[in-house]
Amino acid sequence: MTATPTAPTDVPRFDRFAAVDWSGAQGHRHKGITVAVCSTGTAAPALVTPPEASAWSRGDILDWLLQQHGSATLIGLDLSPALPFVDEGSYFPGWQDSPEDARALWAMVESTSVDDPHFAASSLLQDAEIRRHFRQHRDCGDLFPGGAGRMRACEIGQRAMGLSPTSCFNLVGAAQVGKSSLTGMRVLHRLAGRIPVWPFDPHPEDGPAIVEIYTTIAARAAGIRKGLSKMRDAVALDAALAGLGSAPHLPLARYDDHATDAILTAAWLRANAHRPELWSPTAMTPHIARTEGWTFGVS
Repeated sequence: MTATPTAPTDVPRFDRFAAVDWSGAQGHRHKGITVAVCSTGTAAPALVTPPEASAWSRGDILDWLLQQHGSATLIGLDLSPALPFVDEGSYFPGWQDSPEDARALWAMVESTSVDDPHFAASSLLQDAEIRRHFRQHRDCGDLFPGGAGRMRACEIGQRAMGLSPTSCFNLVGAAQVGKSSLTGMRVLHRLAGRIPVWPFDPHPEDGPAIVEIYTTIAARAAGIRKGLSKMRDAVALDAALAGLGSAPHLPLARYDDHATDAILTAAWLRANAHRPELWSPTAMTPHIARTEGWTFGVS
């Protein structure tokens, strides 16, 4: 049985903070994948150069995560690490082989799509039973409930904060997060417990830890109004960083949503990792922590 997640006893203990802006797009390398890192203090986060100068791959990110072993790095991944479970008592209601918890879900996604290159999950979504639960392009499963789709408990909490999460079962539209989340589950499975993932694992006393992030939470905390959460120039990014107590950033070669989101969210993690209430959300039960997980920053 998974231990009940707890707040770290020695908050703050992290001395390095990283935010990974993720992508579930097809292909090998993606400009949408970005990593920003900062240390304690006020210096702005800086982008990490990918191993190949062009762009990161999902495999590169897995390697980079494993390289953080032994460091006191808090790593935020911008993806949903699990599907909704609590609302229906199952990820895939009515299917006898539906996984019982998040780690079993990760294993299922991996085993079903192991032959798909670049950590894709295309094979999973072609499964006759599983596809019934997803809304895909020109293929809406008969068990997809319609509307916004099923939500995790923490996503209901996000809505209460005025945010606009989308269901992981919806794979259509620019705002969908399902594809990136499924590819992320394969990466989490490949970590094989070598880096704890909160809240599925007890909070480690030392070393790195991974949390789920939602970049819009960082934007709101930085004072960016709803509907204006994207920063596409140096002035806007520095104004947002100042709202989190960070010094101005070093100029970027290109300003896009991925780079600015990663930089700002790394600064937000640094500013908020010490808050015990974010590690022990009132609405997060041990059952939710084991099956659905939680977004760091949703109280």
